[in-house]
Amino acid sequence: MQDREGETTEGGLSAMSQDSAAVPDAARKLAARRRREIVAVLLFSGGPIFESSIPLSVFGIDRQDAGVPRYRLLVCAGEDAPLRTTGGLELSAPYGLEAISRAGTVVVPAWRSITQAPPPAALDALRRAHEEGARIVGLCTGAFVLAAAGLLDGRPATTHWMYAPTLAKRYPSVHVDPRELFVDDGDVLTSAGTAAGIDLCLHIVRTDHGADAANALARRLVVPPRRTASDLGHQRYLDRSLPEEIGADPLAEVVAWALEHLHEQFDVETLAARAYMSRRTFDRRFRSLTGSAPLQWLITQRVLQAQRLLETSDYSVDEVAGRCGFRSPVALRGHFRRQLGASPAAYRAAYRARRPQGGGPEPALRPERPERPERERPAPVGDRFSAAALGGHALADASADAGKPQPEGYAARLAETPVGRGAGRPVLPGQRERPVG
Repeated sequence: MQDREGETTEGGLSAMSQDSAAVPDAARKLAARRRREIVAVLLFSGGPIFESSIPLSVFGIDRQDAGVPRYRLLVCAGEDAPLRTTGGLELSAPYGLEAISRAGTVVVPAWRSITQAPPPAALDALRRAHEEGARIVGLCTGAFVLAAAGLLDGRPATTHWMYAPTLAKRYPSVHVDPRELFVDDGDVLTSAGTAAGIDLCLHIVRTDHGADAANALARRLVVPPRRTASDLGHQRYLDRSLPEEIGADPLAEVVAWALEHLHEQFDVETLAARAYMSRRTFDRRFRSLTGSAPLQWLITQRVLQAQRLLETSDYSVDEVAGRCGFRSPVALRGHFRRQLGASPAAYRAAYRARRPQGGGPEPALRPERPERPERERPAPVGDRFSAAALGGHALADASADAGKPQPEGYAARLAETPVGRGAGRPVLPGQRERPVG
């Protein structure tokens, strides 16, 4: 039964592509000593406890009484103990890397820092598991571990939107799309932020055991059985949040000042001066802490402020532009459309139509057709950037130089493709057609 179950899963994944020769990895046979129902979760010191607990809860609890088939969970330490997590808690994993050799599914729930390289021994174990047919899963920043192991080369993938630009820049062969909740590329799967990890785990259960099992598990967890990126709308990628480590950094004061003075016209040079740093040093420090260039972060915060004012005030678009630090309404419209897929006026109309009395969930905002190009007056340094630099994403990891292109796997692709991965969406170069969240 176990072998037959493994064959069914592999066959089902392979059938999603009509050209099996183009996707040999998806058809790789599972090694005899591995079992699909055995799930290894790889934990590292410094990993957040919430993300780490998601696969433990989904795959580690016996819910057969609720109609959910049972998995066998192996919690493995990816490095030497003790493993410290959120709040200073220390974890002791019952297994080491050697236990991964039995797993048919290996999950990396999160990685502690996008600026650090994962342990070589853990990367070797992941490569070996993949070569032997195991399904490899990266939740949230766990995608960085998969990318470091070379498992995402030439593949579509996603991660937390705030770190997607860094993933694309560091691993240019990865086709990063931060607009998806999760991406299933057969034997390698990745998810976006925290809650999207639950969506991907439910998808795995659905793939292995069918919709009834996944729905039963979703009811038990009290979560929606299936969400898509369109359920959340574009605005989910805009947020003031920054990595936790910036709180103890001297740059935190500069960031707080910038957020309080968005109505003023200032640029990154102003922020660098307030931090008593050269522009180059400031760019490097800011990028190392946030994974984003300060110029693009500043533009995103201004667009976010404009979004709030459009939702909560009756200011005209011209007035909103002035109150958000844009030199002209044309500059606001350009940045707003690139990040939210609609003009400010259309966004306000759609928002009010969705919430006529301020209640109820918001459906997705559909991008408009591009308007005729407008002649834009010169913008200040803090507002200049190329269309390819943002590529439709809120925090594109562009350099401060206006014309510098982004990694091909991220900016150019997002700028040229519509939101979502439905039947009408073109497949990116080198990308295989796979179901996504």
